[in-house]
Amino acid sequence: MKIEISLLVIESVLLLFTVLLLLDSIKEGRSRSKLLLEVEKATKTFTRLEYFLTVVDSMSDAKHEVTGLITGRHPSHTDKKRTDDILTAIEKATRSGVSVKYLLPRFHDRLHMGCLYTKAGAEVRYSVCPILHDLRYMTVDDRMAVIGIPEGTEKEATKKGFQIVSEGLASILREHFYSCWGSAIPYEEYMKEVIRQTNASPRHLALELKIEEKEIEKFFTGENREP
Repeated sequence: MKIEISLLVIESVLLLFTVLLLLDSIKEGRSRSKLLLEVEKATKTFTRLEYFLTVVDSMSDAKHEVTGLITGRHPSHTDKKRTDDILTAIEKATRSGVSVKYLLPRFHDRLHMGCLYTKAGAEVRYSVCPILHDLRYMTVDDRMAVIGIPEGTEKEATKKGFQIVSEGLASILREHFYSCWGSAIPYEEYMKEVIRQTNASPRHLALELKIEEKEIEKFFTGENREP
């Protein structure tokens, strides 16, 4: 009887020890998964930062012309500083006599970036070219190209950029750019079109498009204004 009790106690102790080991293993596994997620997040941040740095560096080397076909999405909080760096690069380039042109998809929410690029000195147009949603690139002086690669699908944010020094590739992309440029609508005209279509007040459009109200008011004619 005493032997049976002793064996039962030993089994209970072993079972308890096994459960403790299992709980510790689960906890370690969760910590490992969390660490891997943090590493992946840091890697994505680095590669996306690398893309923005590539764009700014390439633009600083421009002597005559920069053309860009981009998504034009509103920047996230983490991308705000990087977007400001690009705007500064545009200002420096245009002050040096470089022509900077951007094509964006013809969506209302892309007017925010169009406004920022226009104020920085770039010429912005909006296009309905189907391939505009599949590509994102920039050419510099018909000798260099920067290709943007999205996270997963073409609808997601750009993950990384590749700078390719190739007159042939830059020439092909530039030719594609201007095949869409001719039929695209300038930023100013597109803003007026959106105002006519929505019939909204400057205040409402400013909230929707995240553009300063005084900037939108410049496009309103007398009949568009609130009574």
